[in-house]
Amino acid sequence: MQRITPNLWFDNRAEEAANFYVSIFPNSKINGISHYGEGNAKVSGMKKGTVMTVTFELDGQQMMALNGGPVFKFNEAVSLVVNCMTQDEIDHYWDSLSQDGDPKAQICGWLKDKYGVSWQVVPVALGEMMQDEDAKKTDRVMAALLKMKKIDIATLKKAYLGK
Repeated sequence: MQRITPNLWFDNRAEEAANFYVSIFPNSKINGISHYGEGNAKVSGMKKGTVMTVTFELDGQQMMALNGGPVFKFNEAVSLVVNCMTQDEIDHYWDSLSQDGDPKAQICGWLKDKYGVSWQVVPVALGEMMQDEDAKKTDRVMAALLKMKKIDIATLKKAYLGK
C-alpha cells in the first residue's frame, strides 16, 4: 500500500478527469468508483447516486479524485510533476495534458489542464543541469528555460554547454 495518495477535489468532473489522465499515462487504470448514498449526499449537498470518489493509478502512482462541489478550486500552489527522459516523452505529456487547458498558465514546463490542475512536464536532465556547481552554466540554463513554454531539451543542453 502506498502511504501518501494525492487527492484532487473537483466540482463534479472527477470521473471524467480520472479517465482523461488514465488515457495519457502508461501503466494506469481506474481502480474503483464510489457514489454518494443518501446519508453522505445530504451532508455534502451532492445528489444521491452521483460519483463521489474515483481511485486510480497514473503510471503506478495511486491517486484519488473527489466530486466535492464548487467549494474549492485548483491553483498553482500544488502541481503534479511529470519527469521525462526524452523529448518525445515531453512532447507527448505536454501536448496531451495541455489539450483544451489554459494557455496563459504555460511557462517553463508548467501547464494547467482543462480541469484546472497544474502540471510540470520536465526533463530529468534539467534537475541535473541546475545542480551543477558552475553558476554560469545554471544561469544560462535558467535564461533559456524562462523563454520556453514546453521545454526543449536540446535548447537547454546548448545553453548548459555555452553554445
